[in-house]
Amino acid sequence: MTEHEPLKRHLRNWAAGDKMRGDVAATMLAIADSCCAIAEIIALGPLAGTLSAHHGTNVDGDTQMELDMRANELIIDELIDAPVAYLASEELELPVPINQGAPLYVAIDPLDGSSNIDTNVSVGTIFSVMPMKCDRGDRESDCFLQKGTQQVAAGYVIYGPQTAMVLTLGSGTHIFTLNPDTGEFCLTAADISIPEDTNEFAINTSNFRRWDGHVRAYIDDCLEGAEGPHEKNYNTRWIASLVAECHRIMVRGGIFLYPGDRRESYRSGRLRLAYECNPIAFLVEQAGGAATTGELRILDIEPTDIHQRAPLIFGSKNEVELLSHYYREVQPAQERAQLFGNRGLFRTA
Repeated sequence: MTEHEPLKRHLRNWAAGDKMRGDVAATMLAIADSCCAIAEIIALGPLAGTLSAHHGTNVDGDTQMELDMRANELIIDELIDAPVAYLASEELELPVPINQGAPLYVAIDPLDGSSNIDTNVSVGTIFSVMPMKCDRGDRESDCFLQKGTQQVAAGYVIYGPQTAMVLTLGSGTHIFTLNPDTGEFCLTAADISIPEDTNEFAINTSNFRRWDGHVRAYIDDCLEGAEGPHEKNYNTRWIASLVAECHRIMVRGGIFLYPGDRRESYRSGRLRLAYECNPIAFLVEQAGGAATTGELRILDIEPTDIHQRAPLIFGSKNEVELLSHYYREVQPAQERAQLFGNRGLFRTA
C-alpha cells in the first residue's frame, strides 16, 4: 500500500473491476463524504448551533440530540446515489429504504458518544456493510438479521484532534486520516496490529455492584496488580465513547468491557449488535484482537432484532482470552473457585 494514498484510489485499486467490490467502494465513499460533513459541524461546536439540544428519544429510549439527528440526515442524503437498498440506524425504528433492489445494506450509529459533545470529547460514526439478500423491507425480514460474519466492510470515523476513518474490507484494518485542506481521507497506517498483551482495561467501575461474579472477579484481580494472580499492574481508562475507547486499543492495545448487568434494561448488554458490536468486532479481529460476550464470539451471534443489544468485550487477544477464562471458571453469583485465590479490593462477600 502507498503511504498517504487517498481513500478513493485505495478503494479503486481494491475493487479492480469486480462488481460487488465496486459497489462496496461506492458505498464507502458515500459514507466518507457524509463523515466529512459531520466533521465540519463538530469542529464548529457551538458555532454550528445547539448540537446537544434534546430531540426526544430513539426506539431504545436513549436521548436523541440535535447532532444525532443532523448526522443521521447527512448520511441518508449521501447514500441516495449509493448502491444501498436500506439503511438501519440507531436513530430510526425501522430500516429506511434508499435504493430498493440495490445489493447492499448499511447499519450505522450516526453519532456514537454524542452525550460527550458538550465536553469536547472525541465522538464518532460506526458503520457496517452487509449484502442485501432479499427485497423485503419489513421488520422481521432476514435481510436485516445477519450474523456479523456476513459483513463485507465495517469501520468507524473518530472526530478528535484528527478526524480518522478506521476501515476493514475483510483483509486487515487500516487507518485513513482526513486532510482538512483537501477533504480527502488518506492512508496513514496500513494493516494495524493490536498488541496481544496489555496492562490497561476500560470499564465503568461505578457499576461494580451490578456485575456478575465473572467480571467482578476479573476486575478484583486486575486491581491487585503485581501481587495478584495476573502478576502485573494495570492502568484504568473510561471515556464513555465507544469509538474513542476502540481507537486507543487499536493504537496501543487494551481491553474494553461493557458487560450485561443486574439492571433490567442491561441484562443483555447495552450496546447494539448490528451497528456497534458487529462492526467493532470485525475491525478488532482483522487487527489481530478478539471480541466476545465473555462466552460467545460477537460475530457468531444469531440476531433476532434490528436493535438487539449484546454484551461487548474486546481488545488485546491474550487479555480477552484471560477474561473468557473467568467466564468459564467463576460462578456468576459471585463465588470464586479456589484457583483465583483471595478476595479482591472491591469484594465484600
